[in-house]
Amino acid sequence: MECTLCGREAVYEARYSGELLCMSHFMESVERRIKREIRDQVNFSGRRIRIAVAISGGKDSSVTLFSLAKHFSGRDDVDLTAFTIDEGIEGYRSAGLQTARRLSAELGIPHKTISFDEVFGTTMDKVVRTMPEVIPCSRCGPMRRQIMDAESLRIEADYVALGLNLDDYSQSILMNVARGDVDRLARMAPHRTSKEGMVRRILPLRRIPEKEVMLYAILKKIEFDSSWCPYYGKAQRNTFREVIETLEERHPGTKYAILNFQEKIRPLISSDDKKEINKCQLCGRPTSGNVCSVCSASS
Repeated sequence: MECTLCGREAVYEARYSGELLCMSHFMESVERRIKREIRDQVNFSGRRIRIAVAISGGKDSSVTLFSLAKHFSGRDDVDLTAFTIDEGIEGYRSAGLQTARRLSAELGIPHKTISFDEVFGTTMDKVVRTMPEVIPCSRCGPMRRQIMDAESLRIEADYVALGLNLDDYSQSILMNVARGDVDRLARMAPHRTSKEGMVRRILPLRRIPEKEVMLYAILKKIEFDSSWCPYYGKAQRNTFREVIETLEERHPGTKYAILNFQEKIRPLISSDDKKEINKCQLCGRPTSGNVCSVCSASS
């Protein structure tokens, strides 16, 4: 196969666009989309900003950290810092943690590790053992988000960058639609405005399909951990992943269509500037209800 743009040997077929891309044009395509997302999502306004990067050590967060470091290289108006959340899952997180530390050091970016145990006095392994009927992700997600906000606020970050790719993002959109959760659909990152007690989240990879993130990491020789969470199989997201993959296979471009749908309706349903954010009656953290999901699960 030959590259559609230059005739050299192709390494990737983008079925959603009909293009065959050589190594050079493939990497240019990925980097161009990431740069556009960074420009669209980050507001400089002539001031110095700080971006915290939540890095697990997996391919997506590692490419996110690498891309931000590359994009802002040589600029003195941007501070990058990274942190990894250790959920306390034996045999899983340790490899990713070491990868995150090495990549951060290689890029010259400060890195910190924060554990569930030190913040909540428990681990995900303990949660699963004591509550086997609970879907692990329903407990892990809110706890991780709470730590993310707390750490980002502690270092006075303007943004926290997450490694969600196009596959993740389109799945989240469809999950919210299926649940009829308009508020959550409207609150999805990237965030344009800030709320008290929360830091705006940005998603530099949200227009990059998962397999393109993987190929980019391999071609760029970006170290990443490829292990999977042992509780992954119980996630509700898996059903939506299968649905979208089937649609994408039959109708290339479905994932982009879902993202573009959310972008078009967001101004019509946006609650960023209208809905008040409450404070949890137990811990004081921001929540849409009276008690946050972390405290609700613990009570």
